[in-house]
Amino acid sequence: MELIRNIYCVGRNYGLHAAELGNDIPDEPMIFMKPTHALTPIHGQTITLPGDKGEVHFETELVVHIGHNYEAGMSIDSLIDTMALGIDFTLRDVQSVIKKKGQPWLPAKGFLNSAALTVFRPFKGYEEVRQTEFSLRINGTEAQRGNVNDMIFNLQVIVDYIAEHYGLGKGDIIYTGTPAGVGAVSSGDKFELLWGSEAMGEFTIGLT
Repeated sequence: MELIRNIYCVGRNYGLHAAELGNDIPDEPMIFMKPTHALTPIHGQTITLPGDKGEVHFETELVVHIGHNYEAGMSIDSLIDTMALGIDFTLRDVQSVIKKKGQPWLPAKGFLNSAALTVFRPFKGYEEVRQTEFSLRINGTEAQRGNVNDMIFNLQVIVDYIAEHYGLGKGDIIYTGTPAGVGAVSSGDKFELLWGSEAMGEFTIGLT
């Protein structure tokens, strides 16, 4: 797997997803982070998640890997070297409680194995990416389908924003947001992630 340093994530970056959770659409990118310990490569295994903290939701996302240290004016085609698909697992009940308290999302977003990630493939340019949809199948049935054209903030806006506010360098990855269709997992669920018709990775859910 590629060198991974910081794990940035974009919240509410698809309008229909924001609507399905009753959230307002942000007027600038909503960025949060996951610790690197949350990362788990997808390779056909059982991914263990907490089963005692309420519902665990899946959020399927395009993930981009930064291949160069950011400099002002760099295009995403020169900045991003590879891409993958990922699942941002979320403790939804925990998140609802801490949101009401105005507390950080870390307990709901940063637990072990909460950042599942497929193998990386070459990033062949934004135009190629725009022409391909990504999807998630659960137990053989499509659960989510997305396309970067539906993002509220496109990839260029996201990388520029993160670089300006937090810094962006070689080895950083960005979970770029999830389309509509998120939901709760069940133990034994079979997940399959696809880029177009290309199978990117599969795994099984194990709640403990």
